Amino acid sequence: MSEKIMVALSGGVDSSVAMALLKQQGCDISAAYMKTWMNEEGIDVFGDCPWHQDIADAEACAKHLGVPFESIDFIREYKEQIVEYLVEGYRLGRTPNPDVMCNRKMKFGKFLDYALARGYSAVATGHYCAIRENDDGSRDLVSGADPSKDQSYFLAMITQEQLKRAVFPIGSLLKSQVRDIARMNGLPNSEKKDSQGICFLGKIRIQDFLRHYIPEKPGDIVNAKGKILGIHRGLYNYTIGQRKGIGVPSNTDNKSYVVVAKNFENNTLVIDFDSPAAESLYRSEVFVREINWINRPVEESRELDARVRYRDGLVKIMFTPLPDGRAKIEFNTPQRAIAPGQVLAIHDGETLLGGAFYE
Repeated sequence: MSEKIMVALSGGVDSSVAMALLKQQGCDISAAYMKTWMNEEGIDVFGDCPWHQDIADAEACAKHLGVPFESIDFIREYKEQIVEYLVEGYRLGRTPNPDVMCNRKMKFGKFLDYALARGYSAVATGHYCAIRENDDGSRDLVSGADPSKDQSYFLAMITQEQLKRAVFPIGSLLKSQVRDIARMNGLPNSEKKDSQGICFLGKIRIQDFLRHYIPEKPGDIVNAKGKILGIHRGLYNYTIGQRKGIGVPSNTDNKSYVVVAKNFENNTLVIDFDSPAAESLYRSEVFVREINWINRPVEESRELDARVRYRDGLVKIMFTPLPDGRAKIEFNTPQRAIAPGQVLAIHDGETLLGGAFYE
């Protein structure tokens, strides 16, 4: 009897090709689209959101391949698990990563539970990453074959039990190969552009979304010495390392200011010139908390690799565990614009060991 797998369809070409490959392999599959909170609650207020097209594309691809399809209502769960996490994070001055939490709480959380309860043994997604089976029965998560598309970063907070129920059919492929497979199979969305931005916001700017939930509170823009240089529109509108849109012109030497800190205690935005001399912008050492190990934990100090942000390459770090469940991270080379609440992906080469949140 073939393995029963439920495919999470997003409407995009990657998950559709994942479904096509499993179908070709003879797996017993069905497909489902997860309806999220933003699909239903006042979406017209926020402008152009692609969910109507996404669900139509997902259904069309499943129908084309003869795969049973359904739409699952996870609106309440998504609001509780992801949207509230996002809003509260920004309210507290952190920089949340809803895509990372979506994978942990929804795709390999609620969606996996839904599939298991209906007799499926695993769920498949269109992530560009791969799984390595170990002799002891455990699994490791490794980077995808396409370095420009590798999405292992977004899975840094999943668990071993979730990974054992995961299938990533396109992890060994390049994006160009995925497009070719979509065309060869006549998938209706074979030429659809990749989506960008936060998982549920579509083309909506995060600042426009947050404005509906967090009151704007203007305050002073100051330099490193505390001199007032302007007025900000509310701290959640800015990110560490931001260059454009600050509202303070460059100085006479044509040096541009960047955001180096957000002080929520006195509601000030701190800016400085972008150079290694700006110590608050370039960090050689950080602390992380809520460490998640996908397989075996690292319990002693050792040199590892890390991905500071999704688009960044791997860098060398010294990882030192601390007694309180935190860890000290020392970078071989200073890293720019690290913000509290962001995720650090911890690697040993191509193997993703886990992740943690910057303090």
